[in-house]
Amino acid sequence: MHYDILREFACRDGAEAIRLNAYVSFDIERAREDVVYRKNTNNYFSVLREYGFKVIQKNVKWYEDEKGNRYGKANADLDMAVDALLQSQNLDRVLIVTGDGDFVQVVRALQNHGCRVEVIAFENVSSDLKREADMFISGYFIPNLLPSKRLDFTSTNWGDVGSIVRGYCSHYYEDRCFGFMRYMDSIGPGLWITDSRNQDSPYSAAFFHESSLPEEINVTQLPNRDLIFEFRLEVSKTNNKDPVATNIRLLVF
Repeated sequence: MHYDILREFACRDGAEAIRLNAYVSFDIERAREDVVYRKNTNNYFSVLREYGFKVIQKNVKWYEDEKGNRYGKANADLDMAVDALLQSQNLDRVLIVTGDGDFVQVVRALQNHGCRVEVIAFENVSSDLKREADMFISGYFIPNLLPSKRLDFTSTNWGDVGSIVRGYCSHYYEDRCFGFMRYMDSIGPGLWITDSRNQDSPYSAAFFHESSLPEEINVTQLPNRDLIFEFRLEVSKTNNKDPVATNIRLLVF
């Protein structure tokens, strides 16, 4: 995840970043023996600090289960919850990056303090947390927040023809076997303006034909905001001004 993009998203609408907390884990035992791990991890923490984040380090603690299997834990949930509540008196908006349903009560408490609470998460997101937040958005939709792992990924800017973007099926016409993918093409104000025909909308639409969908997709499931697709934008061969979604892959369901 690119923390500079996360900061940019949090500060859209001209907002000022008052607190930026990054909760990270560090394995002291491994660091003693693995020089590469120690160097890379500390460099990573330094980059976060350069972006203005306060790095809150949680050291890994090792345990053994009943079968003698060793496992590590570095839980920062309590720290994160307490910090959010204590620091909220100086904040108008709180952005939390987690999908953990245990944060539902934290969200409610922040809202009762007068804060607008936004949640970003990727997979295994609590449905209760989605409903409780003032706004939930999948981290996959935010341009450049999480780089694509596809082998055919190019350096083309997100949203340009030839680029790889992520979105969901906003419209599907079963009788005509085509639909439209909605994707965010820029970070900016007006996230509630989802109609891409509105010039103030940060969203765009991409046409797709049923034949381009992955085999595992049943079209009776469409449209569906919970199915997240990754696709390449190509120029339409017709007079349609919207680009065409090709090489469509199901990312999250």
